[in-house]
Amino acid sequence: MMVWWIIAGGFLVTAVTGIPIGLGLALTGMAILHFVVGGATDLAVNAVWNVFTDFTLSAVPLFIFMGEIMLVSGVSGRLYTALSPAFMRIPGKLLHTNIAVSALFGAVSGASTSTAAAIGSVAYPELEKRGYKPSVVVGTLAAGGTLGLLIPPSLSLLIYGATQQVSIGQLFLAGLLPGLMLAVMMMLFIGFIGSRGESVVPDEGETVGLGRALRMLLPIWPIGFLIFAVLGTIYLGLATPTEAAGLGVAASIVLGFLWGELTPLRLWRAFVDSVQVFVSIGVVMLGALILAQAISILGLPLQVLSWIESMNLSPIMVLVMVSIFYLVLGCFFDGISLMLMTLPIVFPVMTGVGFDPVWLGVIITILIEIGMLTPPVGMNLYVLTGITGNRVTLLQAAYASLPFWILLLLGVVILTVFPSIALFLPRSLY
Repeated sequence: MMVWWIIAGGFLVTAVTGIPIGLGLALTGMAILHFVVGGATDLAVNAVWNVFTDFTLSAVPLFIFMGEIMLVSGVSGRLYTALSPAFMRIPGKLLHTNIAVSALFGAVSGASTSTAAAIGSVAYPELEKRGYKPSVVVGTLAAGGTLGLLIPPSLSLLIYGATQQVSIGQLFLAGLLPGLMLAVMMMLFIGFIGSRGESVVPDEGETVGLGRALRMLLPIWPIGFLIFAVLGTIYLGLATPTEAAGLGVAASIVLGFLWGELTPLRLWRAFVDSVQVFVSIGVVMLGALILAQAISILGLPLQVLSWIESMNLSPIMVLVMVSIFYLVLGCFFDGISLMLMTLPIVFPVMTGVGFDPVWLGVIITILIEIGMLTPPVGMNLYVLTGITGNRVTLLQAAYASLPFWILLLLGVVILTVFPSIALFLPRSLY
């Protein structure tokens, strides 16, 4: 019982005092190892060393660097300009572009806030100028940004696979169809509100013929080269995720200089920003590893699993409880931090009741995506309200994002009823 009080107290102190999450997790784990396990704090050092020297984990900073290069090189603007004409004839018009470009940018970014920032900085000023309702624009951009965390190469799935020893190649394949499914669901909703005649989409007279719209897509072919360099090499078995991340960095630099607006100064800024992002993630990961080591030594996941079995809860009820757990904590912690701090217990419990670990990675990613749209710590909302210069308040952005919040939750339900949507590609190709 003492260990549960230490964990609860550690989480509470971390949330209330505002100390760095990684430090709070590390201190909690060290307290358990010292006071409960009997001073076995050296085990924490071994756990951290084993994971941080793993070759697979080096893909994380590389993918972050690649996303930052794409962010500073202005590629998002080219994508937006090329894809916009394709949606001018359907209800919702350019709001669809926010989702489509976010999905495509997510295939080379891997992060939610980077995607929201890159597309939002291009799309919001343009759509506001054209007369689109600002809050609705922000809502679609925030929702589109969540796709960056699911569509491979996903930072969330990469860290999940590296820390839980699950095949990253299978995880990337598993995230592809659910990511596309959620993108289509979002676009269907945009078409619905656009067709109802609400004052969210201006009555623009300009339209572009199908032939011209297709011709405008041709200049973005280099993005296909970059996607192949990263995902194609993994799926074809030509490279490991880490090697593919290195190829992605090299390809994004070449693409940025030859096709984008990359300069040596911007490349250095991307490097510095990526180091800062990885350090913040790495500190959380370090703390989570120490806590995970303490928890595993005491066998707490087995205790939780035994408790669940004694209550005769079905696997679906366990999933419901875990989902509620993530939805509540998503109000207070950012996605990657939330995932890392909960996986030591959630992963063994969920796989213990029979859930596939690859499918589980997709579900947890979607659940932490929901947190990106949930105040008071909805990171995508903060990024986009900042881009608007606070002309759209956090409350307005959250309200406009609510339908997409529901769609993401509906996506979890659909994947629970039809798990083959996520597992079809991994089982077919591995």
